[in-house]
Amino acid sequence: MKSSSTADDRLRKERIPKHVAIIMDGNGRWARSRGLSRIRGHWAGIDSIREVVRAAGELGIRYLTLYAFSVDNWKRSRREVSSLMSLLKRFLKKEERELNRNNVRLQVIGRIGALPEDVQRAIETAVRGTAGNTGLTLVLALNYGARSEITDAVRALCSRSARGELAPEDVDETLISMSLSTAGMPDPDLLIRTSGEMRVSNFLLWQISYAELYVTPVYWPDFRRPHFVQALLDYQGRERRFGGVEDKSQRTNPKSQIPNPK
Repeated sequence: MKSSSTADDRLRKERIPKHVAIIMDGNGRWARSRGLSRIRGHWAGIDSIREVVRAAGELGIRYLTLYAFSVDNWKRSRREVSSLMSLLKRFLKKEERELNRNNVRLQVIGRIGALPEDVQRAIETAVRGTAGNTGLTLVLALNYGARSEITDAVRALCSRSARGELAPEDVDETLISMSLSTAGMPDPDLLIRTSGEMRVSNFLLWQISYAELYVTPVYWPDFRRPHFVQALLDYQGRERRFGGVEDKSQRTNPKSQIPNPK
């Protein structure tokens, strides 16, 4: 496998995506394959988050959205959910200094009010503590589900209409986008899913309408900068037509790609 620096050199700066979203999957299977508890897999995934966040900032990506805890994850065992909440709180407290060191601003999307109060306080502290940073914006999707997000947006628009602030004909795609929790952010250009699963799992359903999808068999705790760079190289080798015709000036030479890191 070629070194990460060599792979970095193959990236076209003008085609770095503005927004990358990642479904971080495979923590439990990674742990099970090693005879460890599921929560050990979640802990191991922190190192991958740290490395990918650092790489995204260095490569000039403006937004990185990580699917950290879904509305469906409450169905897991009470012990695992409790451990995940503790891990989240410790991550927020510990990583704030690292985020500031790398000029990373933290934002959070999802139904935050349903999270434990101590976790909500940790979120508020970390968001406020990194608000002045001007580099990468790291977006954590917590207690998030796309259907819930769209439902909340529809309810808000209906309330505005009931108050006479909005006519039905005023509702368009732009207004809906501005009513979502990602308002003001560009839609993801690239969606990465680890562990080889071929589904989007209720993640950013509105926003990923035109995103390029990249699936790797690598479990999240093993996902590192070379894997991230390979996903970007694969993205840069694709044609993005958005329903139009091919713009050949945006294509890259397939020979410039590197093998998928193991």
